[in-house]
Amino acid sequence: SHELRTPLNSLLILAKLLSDNKEKTLTPRQVEFAQTIHSSGRDLLNLINDILDLSKVEAGKMEVNAMDVPITDIESFTRRTFEPVAQQKSIGFTVDIQPDVPAAIYTDGQRLQQVIKNLLSNAFKFTEKGGVTLTIRKAEKGKRFASRILDQAEMVIAFAVTDTGIGIAKDKQQLIFEAFQQADGTTTRKFGGTGLGLSISREIARLLGGEIRVESTPGVGSTFTLFVPGRYVEQDKPKGSEQSSARRRDRGDAWATDGATRSGPRGGGASRAALNRPMSTAEAGGWEESGGGTAVTPMSDEEFTPVVKRAELPKPDGFDDDRETIEPGDRVLLIIENDVTFAKILLDMAREKGFKGLNALNGEDGLELAHGYKPDAITLDIDMPGLDGWGVLDRLKHHPETRHIPVHIITGVHERQQGLKSGALAYLEKPVTKDALDESFGKIASFIDTSVKRLLVVEDDATQRAAMIELIQHEDVEITAVGTAEDALRELSTNHFDCMVLDLGLADMNGFQLLETVKSNPAVAELPIIIYTGKDLSSAEETKLRKFAETIIVKDVKSPERLLDETALFLHRVEAKLPEQKRRMLERLHNTDAVFSGKKVLIVDDDVRNIFSLTSMLEDHGMVVSFAENGKDALTSLRAQSDFDMVLMDIMMPEMDGYETTRAIRETLEMKTLPIIALTAKAMKGDREKTIAAGASDYITKPVDTEQLLSLMRVWLYR
Repeated sequence: SHELRTPLNSLLILAKLLSDNKEKTLTPRQVEFAQTIHSSGRDLLNLINDILDLSKVEAGKMEVNAMDVPITDIESFTRRTFEPVAQQKSIGFTVDIQPDVPAAIYTDGQRLQQVIKNLLSNAFKFTEKGGVTLTIRKAEKGKRFASRILDQAEMVIAFAVTDTGIGIAKDKQQLIFEAFQQADGTTTRKFGGTGLGLSISREIARLLGGEIRVESTPGVGSTFTLFVPGRYVEQDKPKGSEQSSARRRDRGDAWATDGATRSGPRGGGASRAALNRPMSTAEAGGWEESGGGTAVTPMSDEEFTPVVKRAELPKPDGFDDDRETIEPGDRVLLIIENDVTFAKILLDMAREKGFKGLNALNGEDGLELAHGYKPDAITLDIDMPGLDGWGVLDRLKHHPETRHIPVHIITGVHERQQGLKSGALAYLEKPVTKDALDESFGKIASFIDTSVKRLLVVEDDATQRAAMIELIQHEDVEITAVGTAEDALRELSTNHFDCMVLDLGLADMNGFQLLETVKSNPAVAELPIIIYTGKDLSSAEETKLRKFAETIIVKDVKSPERLLDETALFLHRVEAKLPEQKRRMLERLHNTDAVFSGKKVLIVDDDVRNIFSLTSMLEDHGMVVSFAENGKDALTSLRAQSDFDMVLMDIMMPEMDGYETTRAIRETLEMKTLPIIALTAKAMKGDREKTIAAGASDYITKPVDTEQLLSLMRVWLYR
């Protein structure tokens, strides 16, 4: 795992840096080359993950974590993951649970979902018309199985995936479960795939005490049925190479064509192409496997910036949204919501309120539509498969073309404060009433119709007040500046404001008291407040402030740019309409990302390639980077320089590994709160818990997704 993923880590990071082309030195063709390298690297990573999954099962190193798994959880998982796929492909999708199925079965829920996901992914990939059905039922009494465990089980549950796709010839049905086998070359070229999907599914079925059977007719369709015991029984497993040899001798135990008992001769040729490659994010609704299995990795922000024309963004099947009728001057609302029924309700209400509506059933499509159409407002769900609402909001608010668009979160996730701090205009928690939705749409319409936003500045120093007005003012903002808390409270009681900037050093009232007074008033409780202060804050004061304020800016050489940036975010100003000088200020700031500028980071890694690639990426974002090639050198560096802001810690190192080094750092009082992010190619169960237990602040696996790492660093550096 470590040896395979580590060199790929450098390849992906450096290819990503080239494709970003921040210095504008590459031609469009060269950027395309770099993007192709990065994309191919991601494909290779998925292949490596598949191979490692397969080898873990065959070596007996994949563990079963059995527990009661509600059948309703399986149903909701499959619907959430594959209903958007069915909509996109204009085919049917049904989940049929027979009445005699128990409420729960005792097995490994994650592994069971992994197999069902692979079978459904294959079915959807090869079905162009008709539909796909998942039937959950009890296996008939007296049915004979290849697996002795199933033969002896009191109850066997069948998960049958039936499609109306291309089907598989009889002579190929014994081959499709072999690793790296494809049914024929033309199928591979059309659908892609590596021939590992069913191999992994078969091995996991064995692990759960079950088997997979297939019935298929070319041109008619296929049924793949996973049989598992209703209650998992731990198996006596041979160890090491003995077990691997036993598996190779008896490959047929976990699968059979219907009516067969053991596998036929092994050979070439195999699959109905699905069988093999996990679906892309778009195909699978962006779902990402947690732990083991094949990961579908969300694309980076740059990949979302569309290079397609509007007409090339097809609307979700079953939706008659308005993308084909949008005209200049229309008010456009983008609805990013994976609940199809609720999305249709929002679309109907948007039309009633005079909006043209766009619908996206997942985060990836939502970002593409946001960049392609530049809507006037967005409603956003948080709990979505794949790229969730937090990821969508983060990317919208870190892109100059979309950060001004007001986002109204409507979700069942109870994280109101986080949503507002991240730049959302409002936050509505499900379940919602018709009146609440009416009020939300009214707020959206009112905000859009108000071309001039109002800012309240509370600063006791007259010179500072004047400088802040000069910095922020333009035709799209009306600024009211006051010098006392009393004046601020009077203004807030008589006028509407969209944002407030507050200095803590007021003469008539402590800034903390004013903040609490404002936030305790329901009329202005959701007003975004930016703390702009020269005061040195203790950790207790900072913690207290973060309960109420959206952003804290300490006055320094970079603070004017940050103040302009944060007020632009919460006032939803269109960056392109700002004066040129202010646009340049924001451009300089965004090119380095304010939170990263000047931050000192220590990379601890024994692989010089990783050090080089990570250093290049971090320095590109304005950070100051030092490195150590082992744990002992890291401790020496940290003791010699106490001003590091973060440590990126590799786990697999000789002599003193990352666990031991992290524990040693935490034993030093002044470094107990230093953010440490563990970077490791290990992805086994329990690794995250072990890493956190050693003292790491967070954890990310190699190859490192640069956007994910930067988001993680952003979170810990803001704390």
